[in-house]
Amino acid sequence: QVQLVESGGGLVQAGGSLRLSCAASGRTFSNYAMGWFRQVPGQGREFVAAISRSADSTTYRDSVEGRFTISRDNAKNTLYLQMNSLKPEDTAVYYCAAGFSPYPSLRGPMNDRWYTYWGQGTQVTVSS
Repeated sequence: QVQLVESGGGLVQAGGSLRLSCAASGRTFSNYAMGWFRQVPGQGREFVAAISRSADSTTYRDSVEGRFTISRDNAKNTLYLQMNSLKPEDTAVYYCAAGFSPYPSLRGPMNDRWYTYWGQGTQVTVSS
């Protein structure tokens, strides 16, 4: 089992920044590719960003490319999402997710069904 706990969400004005964290415990964090997803009430969960075990491969959804940065610190068992130039349409509950990967440089996919473990989510609200 891997336990994931997100933090860092909140209310921010458009154009502002937030840094989300996802603290992992349980099994060896560095064995898992990680992802960030978000969900608006009444809508499906959507992919935001993903990173490989070794942090040498990342990918983003088009709408956040250049504004968001996913990173991880395997020594601290923590995943991050730096969000800059926030827009009202970024408002959502943000979730981190983990999936076991035998390949250090293979990033997690955009498909949420691949991920095994999920955090409880943290609310991000961007006001206009």
